[in-house]
Amino acid sequence: MRFPTERSGLGWMTIPKMLERSAETYRDELALSMRGKEGFRRFTYGELFDIVKRLALRLKDLGLGKGDRASVVGENRPEWAMAYLAIHWAGGVAVPLDPKLTVHEWKHILQDAEVKIVISSGKMVSDFLDIKEDLKTLKHVISMDDNGEAESLGSILARYKKGAPRPDTSLEGLAVILYTSGTTGTSKGVMLTHKNIMSNVDSIYQCIDYGPGDKFFSVLPLHHVFEATAGFLTPLYGGAAIVYARSLKSRDLREDLIHCKPTVMLVVPLLLEKILGGLHREIRKASPIKKSFFYLLKGASKALKPLLRDASPRILFKSIREKMGFGNLRYMVSGGAALPVWVGKGMRELGFPLLQGYGLSETSPVLTLTPPSRPKLESVGLPIPHVDIKIVNPDENGVGEIAARGPNVMKGYYKNEEATREVLTEDGWFLTGDLGYIDEEGFLYLTGRKKSVIVTRGGKNIYPEEVESVLLQSPYIEEVLVLKGINPTSGDEEIQAIVYPNYENVDSYFAEKRKSNPSEDDVLALISQEVTRLSRRLAPYKRPRRITLREEEFPKTTTKKIKRFLFEKPFKEIGEK
Repeated sequence: MRFPTERSGLGWMTIPKMLERSAETYRDELALSMRGKEGFRRFTYGELFDIVKRLALRLKDLGLGKGDRASVVGENRPEWAMAYLAIHWAGGVAVPLDPKLTVHEWKHILQDAEVKIVISSGKMVSDFLDIKEDLKTLKHVISMDDNGEAESLGSILARYKKGAPRPDTSLEGLAVILYTSGTTGTSKGVMLTHKNIMSNVDSIYQCIDYGPGDKFFSVLPLHHVFEATAGFLTPLYGGAAIVYARSLKSRDLREDLIHCKPTVMLVVPLLLEKILGGLHREIRKASPIKKSFFYLLKGASKALKPLLRDASPRILFKSIREKMGFGNLRYMVSGGAALPVWVGKGMRELGFPLLQGYGLSETSPVLTLTPPSRPKLESVGLPIPHVDIKIVNPDENGVGEIAARGPNVMKGYYKNEEATREVLTEDGWFLTGDLGYIDEEGFLYLTGRKKSVIVTRGGKNIYPEEVESVLLQSPYIEEVLVLKGINPTSGDEEIQAIVYPNYENVDSYFAEKRKSNPSEDDVLALISQEVTRLSRRLAPYKRPRRITLREEEFPKTTTKKIKRFLFEKPFKEIGEK
């Protein structure tokens, strides 16, 4: 079964050509917006295009030529978008940087990619000025803010009244080098061409019905490929507006959502868990009458579902969504990591129009998407247009490595031919390193990472992500990592779990038991009880036999994935609590 598309695409084009076309087609439509201290800053497509061309001329005057690299780094804001587009309009290659990396990590990337110019948020300008002398290729640092430390975008626009002409950029030309954060501890530069990126944008456009009048709420980091492709270039391709969140603080997000009333929002599972968890905490704190009413509505929603399908939760919980700023939401797309089934189910029970996508940096990134007309909760959807998916070396259950082919598959890893050969086959298939299977209708399901799979002595395969997804359904478990360990007493292999508890819910539990200061043993007993209860849903060989607690969150990549490689050692070396 192929993806049931909403419409035809607009054709593949370079990023500069896309910007020019959108500016001509949607000139007076809102393109970018962000709430500030003095109200909203708004830019139409015509204004954005004019600014980008003027900034690009300055970049060219500073020596940025065709194929030269320039970096953009900062929080989500209109200036980030302007800088990124200006790099492309000047004929350059964009190297987005993660603002949360250390100066040492920035230095490595800038050196490896031979970056000539950095356009940075004012908060970080001094760091780049400090390392500039140590880097042979870095010649200029430009600030997004007028803070006096470096030339600013504002000062450039005050001097440059004319813009650069559209560059002679080809579809096969390099557009972006993305340095992956990875959960394996290695960082590689993913080379994406204009064809890679814009074919993916065109495919997304065919799958989701949006256009002028729609508002994309931008909350995921722009340096990450999911937000850059699906939350930035995709709305610009179709004439929609982008509204940037001021910050990730709960109060700011709530206010921005209420003022923005978005129609499209990209999220990651961690954000969805927080939204769902916050809502459920409020319900638990509510009066008995309100709680009863909520569960009555929830029950009614389930009872009516066979008759009204997805209409029932949309109707019954409309007021709750409107209160949170989600009243106009038509699409909420989760990506970046596997979505726990309980989270997806919980959001859909409340009437959220939740879809799930799957992809990687190396595929620009989207490979599959759940069709809005028939989502399957446990599936990451069907291949989007132009993409082929197959399972390599499937086992008796049909589970094997997921391979993908299409115009969105990367050119390769920058300066790393060996790593490129490991993942790109001669006939054009990209080996994702993810394990999964395809059902009879063509829907793809993820089971875990190839490198994470645990093989027991009896030859059984255990996918840690499957076990973790089950355990995360406990309100007392915030994060969990499942590993193969060694029993320190018997020396036998066993499945073990490291848990970071949800201490707020744990404290509430013991408060109800009139125990204000629970000991570590008390908490461990509660978590062990939860693991035992939930593990009954799993085959005996998959159940964790030993549990340890963490007092703080797991270290994560910038895309909020736990750095599993830091913990993949015999359990007795990790230590117990």
